[in-house]
Amino acid sequence: MNGKAPLVVVGDALLDRDLTGRAERLAPDAPVPVVDDYGERTRPGGAALTAYLAARDGREVTLVAGVGDDPASRELRRLLDPWVTLVPLPLTGPLPEKSRVLAADRPVARLDRGDGRAREATDRARETVRAAPAVLVSDYGRGAADALRDVLAARPPLLWDPHPRGGPPVPGTRLVTPAEKEALALAPDGATPRRNLAAAAHSAAALVRHWKAAAVAVTLGARGALLSYGEHPLLVPASAAHHGDSCGAGDRFAATAAGLLADGALVGEAVEAAVAAATDFVGAGGAGALPRPDAALPPADGDDPFALADRIRTAHGTVVAAGGCFDLLHAGHVGLLQAARELGDCLVVCVNSDASVRRRKGAGRPVNPLADRVRVLRALACVDAVAVFDEDTPERLLADLRPDVWVKGGDYAAADLPEAVLLEEWGGQAVLLPYLDGRSSTGMLERAAEGTR
Repeated sequence: MNGKAPLVVVGDALLDRDLTGRAERLAPDAPVPVVDDYGERTRPGGAALTAYLAARDGREVTLVAGVGDDPASRELRRLLDPWVTLVPLPLTGPLPEKSRVLAADRPVARLDRGDGRAREATDRARETVRAAPAVLVSDYGRGAADALRDVLAARPPLLWDPHPRGGPPVPGTRLVTPAEKEALALAPDGATPRRNLAAAAHSAAALVRHWKAAAVAVTLGARGALLSYGEHPLLVPASAAHHGDSCGAGDRFAATAAGLLADGALVGEAVEAAVAAATDFVGAGGAGALPRPDAALPPADGDDPFALADRIRTAHGTVVAAGGCFDLLHAGHVGLLQAARELGDCLVVCVNSDASVRRRKGAGRPVNPLADRVRVLRALACVDAVAVFDEDTPERLLADLRPDVWVKGGDYAAADLPEAVLLEEWGGQAVLLPYLDGRSSTGMLERAAEGTR
């Protein structure tokens, strides 16, 4: 096991399709762009995208959703296998499909078809939800949540991502995550045209009471999210503003937050991490930039970084590794690891043993023992596996792991990277990434010591 809790996603699956080409002229018979040389790509959508993203985080994921035997359903089944275990609910019609026409990666039009709704719950679906250690409801208003409402009410989910066409979350849900427009429309005192923090805070507080939820997090796009427990909301700002494709950002937010809640995180911690994950997701190109589900196999058990690396290489993916002591995990570490994960298809963190840290840092270090440092690193969504080395430098570990990319923080100089020569032996590359100024475990300890005097 990799230390990440399993997750059951209940909701409405869709099949998403992108038709992407170039637009350099208008049609002669109408003032509309002509999209030339377009390529077609399908991917999981709706609750299926949420489940797929959670699975890519290294979780064991089961999806309970309406899926039939029509062509769109068969394609979705192919895309989800072997990432997600599917527990199908019977559909009343064909699986809904949403097709986007894009030119220069910008949406031009969207074409929808398929009116299938989950018809009823099955015994297998009910038992799956009852036995689930953690449940996320991704409600797109197509019947799955309503079909299982009685079971969900008996065991409220950790997170409910609502939709205006769906029913309300069951009382006792730990976190509900409406988008800003949805929150304003769903608030019991009616919709308001205002879209500002005051309106979002008022709607969130009203929805906490109306839904009898423990907390409501209103997602605000590039502004982050507003978390309310009923009063005095907490604003969690986004670390950067990206103007790329935001398709799937809400699903990325929900998958991250639910996964961390399942792992034991506090609601505030889960929301902060979810904002960061959604921001990075949009910055990387959104759902349209995700690796093809059928082009890379799921990561192997996170306790075995070597099996993970072999699996990614077999699927022609890129293995990224980063190293350090990670004694007191701080913003500099997190930023570095998040950036490193974007460079490939998995990230293995190589961490110094306690003895290795003592030799490098001196008596009194590490502050946190190896088991604690490994546990914290594995809890990060961007980390796929952790490997430990006992030497002063990780050359022997790297020779066994053979990553394609080796990452160090920008506070190192090129001369401080003896690993660079080693990586050249198998065609790998050592790179430096920018490091947040003023962040270091040693500096934190020095400031803490000054504060006690």
